Formats: sequence, C-alpha cells, structure tokens
Amino acid sequence: AFTNFLYFSQTYLNIVTLSCCIQEIPANAEFFNTKTRYQDADPFLRENILAINVSAVKPPAPACIPIHLTAIIRHGTRFPTAGNVEKIAILDKLVKSEAKGDLSYLPELKAWKNWYTQETAGHLTAAGRGDQIHLAKRLVKTFPTLLTKSNLLNKRVKFITSSVPRCINSTLAFQQGLKESLSIPDNEEFKYTVNDTLMRFFASCERLLVTVLNNKEAVVQVTLFEEGPEMSKVHQRLSDQLQIPYANITLGSVEAAYYLCAYEFSILGLVTPWCKLFDRAEAQVMDYAGDLGLYWKRGYGHEVNYMSSCVLFHNLFNRLETSINQFKSGQPVSEVVNVQVGHAETLIPLMTLLGLFKGKISLDANNFAENLHRPFNCSKNVPFAANLMAALWSCPDGFRLQFRVNENPVALPGLSYSPLYEEVKKLYADLLQGCNEEEYQLGLQHTDW
Repeated sequence: AFTNFLYFSQTYLNIVTLSCCIQEIPANAEFFNTKTRYQDADPFLRENILAINVSAVKPPAPACIPIHLTAIIRHGTRFPTAGNVEKIAILDKLVKSEAKGDLSYLPELKAWKNWYTQETAGHLTAAGRGDQIHLAKRLVKTFPTLLTKSNLLNKRVKFITSSVPRCINSTLAFQQGLKESLSIPDNEEFKYTVNDTLMRFFASCERLLVTVLNNKEAVVQVTLFEEGPEMSKVHQRLSDQLQIPYANITLGSVEAAYYLCAYEFSILGLVTPWCKLFDRAEAQVMDYAGDLGLYWKRGYGHEVNYMSSCVLFHNLFNRLETSINQFKSGQPVSEVVNVQVGHAETLIPLMTLLGLFKGKISLDANNFAENLHRPFNCSKNVPFAANLMAALWSCPDGFRLQFRVNENPVALPGLSYSPLYEEVKKLYADLLQGCNEEEYQLGLQHTDW
C-alpha cells in the first residue's frame, strides 16, 4: 500500500511538473464541496499558486504594524476516507458488471482501475503536502515581519495539530514551506503540540454527539433532500446514462460517482470520464446536499454545533489578549504566530460561532433554488487547506483585528474589515464571558476519523 502511495504521489508530481501551472479544469470544479481544491475556491491562484493578491492582504492603514497572527488551517488534499473508499469499490463493481448502452465514454469507465485502498484512506496526498507548502510560502510573503527565520529559530512561532495523521503531516509540510522560504536547513526540526481538545473539539462534545450526530431527527432536512425531487432527478439521470436499474444504484454510489471526479482531479491532476456524468445543474444539487449536511451537523442548524467550538474561540482570544498586554508593556510578543491544523469540522463551527457566512434564510430540504447563491458555501469557504486567520495590528488609533478566510478579508457581523479590537470584544461580549464547559466539553469521545 505504501508503495502505491509513493507511486501515485510521484505521478501527481510528474503531472504538475509537465503541465506547470495551467491544466484542464473540470467543468464542475467549483461545486466539489469540501473536496474542492484550494485554488479552485480562489481561482486567483490557478495560474500561479504562489501569487499574492495585494488588494486582499493590505494592513488596516499604512502606519499599522502586525504583532500577532493566528492561522487555523484545514489539512491539505487527502485520499478518500474509509467509508468513501468502500462506496467507490461498490460503484466500480456495479459499473463493470451492470452498465451498458452507447454512452461514448462507457468503455473508459469500465476500464478504469480502482486504486483507492483502505491502507491509504484519509491520509494526506502529495498534492495535500503541496497545499501546505504553498500556503506557508504565501504567508511568509504576506507577513514578512512575523514569519521570520529569527522568530522560527527562537520558538516564537508555535504549531498545534489534531492527532490525525493527515493533520500532523500537513503541519510538517507547512513547516517545510517555511524552511524553503527562509533558507532554513531541512534537518532543523520545529516542535508541534498535538491537542485534540482544541483541534477536534467536535469529538469531545457529548451533547453534540447525542443530540445531533447520532440523532436522525436532528438532520431530518438532510434526509428529506436526499429523498426529494432534486436528488431523485440526479439519481434517475445517472441510472439512465449507465442503463443500470434505479433500484440498484444507492445514494452512496451517486455520491461516489460525483466525487470520483473531484478525487481524481485533486489528487492526480486528471480530468477523468467520471466528470462527464454530471452536468452543472446536477453538480449544484450535489453541492447543496453536501452543504445541507454540514449546515445541520456543523453549522447554523443547531446551537450546539457551533457552541462546541467555544474552547477554540477562547484559545484564540486569550492569545490575542496576551499579545496585546506584552506589546503594551514593551516586552517582545512571545508568540508572534500560532499555526493550528485541524479539519473542516474544526473550521465550520468556529466560523459559524463568529457569525460568518450566515444567509438570510436557513438551508432546508425545500429551498434549494432560493439558496443557489448562499453564503454558507463549503466549496468556497472550506476547500482542502482552508484557513481562518486572525491578524492583530498595532495602529495609531489602537489595536485592530483582521479576520481572513482563505487569505481574503471577511467582515465580522456589523463591523468593518479591520475593526478596532475593542469593537470586536463588544461584539462577542457574551461569548467572552465564558462557555459552559460541562455542557459542551464532556471528555474526548472516539469518532470515525
């Protein structure tokens, strides 16, 4: 299995090398939900992955200086998780044994070799390593006075990660990007701390597990949409194209067929025949189905979803307070950068707790059309290597705080893009008073990684 991993990692690198930075993009690349490539969520990076969008990374004012940066980052591109590897195997067997008809690319689908294994399920890919290396290099350019060789060597840059291997390896890849940018020898090692209480808080909230994740009633809108007219139409067309009886194609197989296009592209850089099975309208339905699940399991659907991230929220604001106090007293800021690597399930609840990407109407089974241009859009907000950054600046009129999602500025509810830190504290005054630890953090529970 490891040999296969190395082979396909090298295959990806060969493809990228041959095509440089310009390659064919699947027509539905913007609708791959949490399987979206980072540079497809922000096409600015498609032609040059190390480009800096100068208009997006400006300080609050020319005289402002950055004193601290926290970057909460999702792991890079990964292999399908164990459950999806199983769905892919079932789909592959179904197509090979039952698909028929005159579909022009059917022979290619039947000839496709399934190379996804349980041994590599959920692990970071070579492309995912590249995601983090490139992000690190861009951040060195964006915050050149914080991400410095001196700050790294003097341990003023801290790293925290989830215990899951793809997150640890993403952390190491990010560190590699810093080394390459700052001419630090490869043999120089930087420590990282594994902290699941912070980066996997969603697995330690018993109330979340009981009332939402293990409760079908809490996600009934997801079930209703899966059984509704939009998804049924997608299901039926796939059945018609492959000439496989509708009853023989499960929802899992529909999802596997759709996301195989995403996996093959994000991991290998290939646009395969799987990409031809779904048109744009169908891709929008599949994307909405993904968002609907995340909305009700991780986002605005239930209060416990986002309140479970309160531990990470307080970790961030405690660090900001410490940085401000140290700076005010004339001391060096002890932690100029904090890099925290976790999961989509880490970012979505925290973004929700901050009030980001909240639309005027909820995501329900019956309002797909009204939500076509929804702010809660995980293809755009939470692709592989997605990030939420909080940059603290010392300005002539006080301390200002910028939040950026995927390196682009976002405005907190009712505030400007670079509000005074005191305004931010007023906005979140109730949350800053504290969270009910007994209610939201009741001991780490094992979940399927």
